[in-house]
This record gives sequence, C-alpha cells and structure tokens, in this order.
Amino acid sequence: MADNANSGGHAFARAFARHGVTVAFGQSIPSLFHLVAPSHGITQAVYRTEHAGGAMADAYARITNRVALVTAQNGPAATLLVAPLAEALKASIPVIALVQEVTADMADRNAFQELDHRSLFAGVAKWVRRVDDADRIDDYVDMAVTAATTGRPGPAVLLVPGNVLAAGVRSEPIRRVALGGFPLDRCAPDAAAVRRAAELIANARRPLVIAGGGVHLSQAHAVLADLQQRFHLPVATTPMGKGAVSEDHPLSLGVVGYFMGEGARTEHLHDFVRDADVILLVGNRTNQNGTNSWRLYPREARYIHLDVDGEEIGRNYEAERLVGDARSGLEALAGALDGMDLTVRSKSRTGFEAEIGNAVGQFRDRLPGHLETTASPVRPERVMLELDKRLSPDATVVSDASYASVWTGNFLTARRPGMRFLSPRGLAGLGWGLPMAIGAKLGRPEAPVVCVTGDGGFAHCWAELETAVRLSLSVTVIVLNNQILGYQKDAEDVLFGAHTEACHFAPVDHAAIARACGARGIRAETPGDVADAIADALAATGPTVIDVVTDPSARPPITLYRGRFTDS
Repeated sequence: MADNANSGGHAFARAFARHGVTVAFGQSIPSLFHLVAPSHGITQAVYRTEHAGGAMADAYARITNRVALVTAQNGPAATLLVAPLAEALKASIPVIALVQEVTADMADRNAFQELDHRSLFAGVAKWVRRVDDADRIDDYVDMAVTAATTGRPGPAVLLVPGNVLAAGVRSEPIRRVALGGFPLDRCAPDAAAVRRAAELIANARRPLVIAGGGVHLSQAHAVLADLQQRFHLPVATTPMGKGAVSEDHPLSLGVVGYFMGEGARTEHLHDFVRDADVILLVGNRTNQNGTNSWRLYPREARYIHLDVDGEEIGRNYEAERLVGDARSGLEALAGALDGMDLTVRSKSRTGFEAEIGNAVGQFRDRLPGHLETTASPVRPERVMLELDKRLSPDATVVSDASYASVWTGNFLTARRPGMRFLSPRGLAGLGWGLPMAIGAKLGRPEAPVVCVTGDGGFAHCWAELETAVRLSLSVTVIVLNNQILGYQKDAEDVLFGAHTEACHFAPVDHAAIARACGARGIRAETPGDVADAIADALAATGPTVIDVVTDPSARPPITLYRGRFTDS
C-alpha cells in the first residue's frame, strides 16, 4: 500500500516537497506519509514528544524563513500540539500540522482515540481543515501553506482520515506553484501614509525606533540598519526583536520593556524612551512584556506603526498606519526620507550617541566585576559573559522562557543586524529551549547553536537529548541549575510576601543525565569551571550539556524587582 505512487500519502509528500519542505518533524504516524516522504526528498526528524516536535518546527521556520511541517497521530498525540501551535500563533510562525484522524467509516462511533480535532485546534491556528477526498490533497496543501505564510504568518492544521492516506488519487496533480517561503506577499504601505510618516520622522526632535520580532520574520535587518545609520535614528528592540540591529552600534539602546531593571543594559535608558516625541514601531505587537505593562512608552508621543497585520496597529497606541511588510515598508520610508530636508534632524540629534553611550557605559562598567567574581554557587551573569566572549556573529542563541531569556537578552550582545536570538516569547511556556535549539540546528546546521535554559524548563524536555544525540547535532545546552522555579518564587515573594513549596526542587545532576543519553555532560560548580566548559562545548561534535550550579538568590534585571530585594 505504501508503494502505491498514486496514494494519498504520496500526494501529500509531493505537495509539501513542491513548497520546499525537506524536513518533517514527526513520530511514526501518519505512517503512510512518513514511509513515502523520503522518496520525495523529505527526511523525518523524529521527536520524542509532540509538544517538543512542535517547538522544533517553530524554530526551524524562524531560522529558515520557510514553512515548517510537524505531524501527529489522532487523540492524545494531537493534544500535545496545542501548546506549540499556540506559541506559533502568538509569535506569528508558519507551522503546518498534519494530523491523522480515524478512518471515515469509524467517525462518530467512539473509535479508539477519536477526538474533535477541529474544535481542539480552532483557538491555536489561523486555519483548520479536513481533507476528505484524496483528489483534493494538492488544493488543501496549497491552502494550508498560503494561510500559514501570507499576511501575518501563523500555524495551519490539515486533518486527514487514515483512509485518505491509503486511497488512490484519480487525477494527475496540476499545481506547480511553490509558496513555502515567507513572507509570501511583500505588500508595501500606502504611499501617502509613508510620506506622512517620513515627515513626522524628519521633523522629530527625539525620534525612536522600537523593532519587534516582525523585523526578523520579514528579513528587514539590513534595511533597518541602513535607516539607523543614514538617518541617525536610535533603535531599541523588544525581547523578540533582539538582533534586529547590532547592539555595538552607538545608536542601539538594547532590549526595552520589562527587561530594564537594576543592572540591565537599558536600566538608565527609561527616560530616553519616555522623552521620545515620535516613535516608529516596526513588527511590534506592543504586548505587555515589551512595553513593561504599557507603562514605558510615552502616551504623549506621536506613533507610527508598521505591521503586516492591520488589526495590531492602534491596538494599544494610536498611530499613523503603515500596513504592510516590514522590509517593504522600511524601504519605502527610506525612499521618502531621502527626498526631505533633514535640517531639524541634524541640529537636534547630535547628542544621541553620547546619551546612549553614557547609559550603556554604566552597564558595561559593571561587567568586569561580574567576570572577576569567584562566588560559588556561580552567578548567572558570569556564565552569560563567558558565553558572550565566545559567541561568533553567526551563532544562534536559543533561550527557554522565564529567567533564561532575560539573562540572554541583557548580557549577550547582538554583534550584527540579523543575529538570531530565539525564545518562546509568544506565550513564554517553559520547556521549549532544547527542542527549539534542535529545530534551529536542523534549519541552519552550519551555525553554532547555544541553548540557555533553567533547570525548571529543562526538566520538561530531558528526553529530547536522545533526539539530539540520534541526529548527531552539535548543540551546546547551558543549564542554569539553581534548584528553584526562580521567576515563580521571586514574583510570589514580591507580590504576596511568600512563595509556595512548588518553587523548590531536589538536586539533579543534569550532566549525568546527558551522559546517560549519549551526550557529553560537564558539571560546572565554580566560576573557574565555566569558561573552559563553554569553550570545550562550542568546539565539540555532538550535543553537550553544561550543568552550572547557580546561585538561587540571583535575579535578572526585571523592572518588577527594582528596589524590592537587597540580598543580591
């Protein structure tokens, strides 16, 4: 049955291959797809659990700017895709899920693991359809890929009864188009709106650009860097926008939002943001974390909002509307600015570099102290700075949610426009660091990949170490092992004056777990252990876990904590 070249399984594989899919993240089911997919150039990356497989596909799409495919069986396996698809929906990532269902003759009879998948996925996907006719497979795959990659990208779900995978396709496929890259459609904003926005920027006393994750999705890094340089525009980023510009540029602030607490790179730049009179938001959802609960951005400023999703514009800040692709919109804006008198800009913006340099300088003045500390357990700042010294500009850094992403956001440096820092910040669920690192490495195997995670998050996905070993992936995993759920504990202490017992863990040797899975495992218990461990891991072949015993009292620079703790 699997050898039938006219089967539904072959039809799906042909269609996905036409759209440029070369990797399918999946377990055994749908078997009739995975058995034939290699004959169409699609390899199978076998995960251990579906929620991890979904995270792998998410990171693969982010790093390649191509649609990613994940598969699952009906019932409990399908339910495990809900969380990663929800992340992809919030983070605008085009993941396609191919989910096998019970055969049509068994539908609505309480068949084994039968479930209403359309309702299950309705809230976590842009588009959900069932393919009931094998002759319509090409049509539905094209619809799914188009839904995932056009407009604001996001996940699409194809449900397929098992009998459709086995059925013969009666007609030859006639579709030839390839739609798997994104953005699929680079629509430019209205020209009159671009002109108005350019006039606002040209006449602003203190303009500011705040770049979000949409800059990465649109591959708009080079255009934004050119705008920053040619038109003397200060640029900050959201957590998901980190890497949109080089943080070594004198007009780069760093990450703004709730990351701006004591000791942050941007700790002394609150007033710089609040004093802006014109703010250009690019691919920025103005969400809670990126705006520090909507308290950071000045209400009296004029806003220009460039986003592919018109519904996001004006959601939280009334703005001049630039509806369109980020790269196309920035190119149009640069063209409009080229023809304008920028006298106001040249007279009033000469001190920006000094302001930013002074604020960032206060952050950098503290770094030698972090590097020289001999305290044990190890401070996470020391770990991050040792890593930062060894990161190449082509490296990909993957952070798990919670504290890991705050440490990397502040203490690792984006050394070029387009350097990638991946984190599940759509919903910020724990446990996706390692699987996202696996997906990123499969998407860009030539680039070094480092995953930073806490022990709480890593516990969600230990099993995927076997996946990394089996796929021979050279991924470095740094576990900040403080035996607590740090964010939960510290936030509860601030908000309620006490924390629950759920915040504490028994000691675990993650290096030993790594070795048991066939990976390299290094235990780092003193600051002196950290530098050599990172250097060894980055040079190694295959996955390496560095289990760093870290100080449980260490807190990253979150604004909620300002002035609340005195013991760190």
